[in-house]
Amino acid sequence: MKIAILYGPRDLRIEEKFIDTDNLEDDQIWVETLLTAFKTGTDRGNYEGAESVPGAPNYPRWVGDSNLGVVRGVGRSVKKFKVGDRIVSRYPHQSEYVARQSECLVLVPNEVKSEDAVFSHLYALSALCFHKARFVPGETVAVLGLGVIGMGAVAVGRQYGAKVIALGNSEIRLEMALSVGAHTSLMSDDENIKQKIKETTGSCGIDLVVLTANPWQAYGKAVDIIRTDGRVAIVALTGRGEGPLDFNPLDMRWFYSKGISLIAVNGRVGNMFPGNEDLYSGESLCKQMLGYMAQGSLSPSSLISHRMIYSDMGQAYEMAYRREKNMLNVIFDWN
Repeated sequence: MKIAILYGPRDLRIEEKFIDTDNLEDDQIWVETLLTAFKTGTDRGNYEGAESVPGAPNYPRWVGDSNLGVVRGVGRSVKKFKVGDRIVSRYPHQSEYVARQSECLVLVPNEVKSEDAVFSHLYALSALCFHKARFVPGETVAVLGLGVIGMGAVAVGRQYGAKVIALGNSEIRLEMALSVGAHTSLMSDDENIKQKIKETTGSCGIDLVVLTANPWQAYGKAVDIIRTDGRVAIVALTGRGEGPLDFNPLDMRWFYSKGISLIAVNGRVGNMFPGNEDLYSGESLCKQMLGYMAQGSLSPSSLISHRMIYSDMGQAYEMAYRREKNMLNVIFDWN
């Protein structure tokens, strides 16, 4: 099988590795990849050599975590899947893999296009921002940072019943955000942004900021614009790749005086009324996103800017390295 391996900053290679698909264990499935999606923010940081994320592998390392494929073989005890099923997983950019059926693998409904489904795990992460922050329908949510996860948060927020304000640093991205559900879009560096937010929200302010942009400057903007007693859900890797801070991130003006809550979007969400299934697990949220896609109310494929053969993957990483704003959802074809 072929797999993308990152050996160091800007050193991405497609390599051949052996996997045994002829001797599947009873609970294993063999999946042949059709498409993988590019998670631009995190993968760009890995590619350009930013500091390692705790718990993540060092170089040489795999890249990518959004994989859509077709089941080509199953072990004798596999019940969840059959040959011919399409599934989405968190597996990397690679041409095939062998997994156990107990892993986070989700069946794709027939009605969902592959080019939508490949983004379902990423959109599940966007959805987690709302659940971790205890979002309530009707609240005003600002999404700060309009990459793949940010655009997902805009679209999911509209689906969940939020009044969504998209904040970014590119007119192109702001237009994209409006096309997928933002009620309003504003340049994040607008000197009149607080007044415009006040006018947009009827002086009520922003209840929740979903922060997907890594720079400390974006964090500073988030805690500055949030209303008193508001929440900031941080799915970004804040400060990754940047130098020492020139301000106090817990300045009393923001954190203490405004009584805000800073929420890390990672790990589990506690259920107020626990049941037999974790409603907010990665698998459950992925199924939910696929359900919205089946209904036609979520369509990540509408934001695809580039479709590439897997062997041209390095070009996409270089475009992300240059921070090209006309690049958003990117898929790699492994056929």
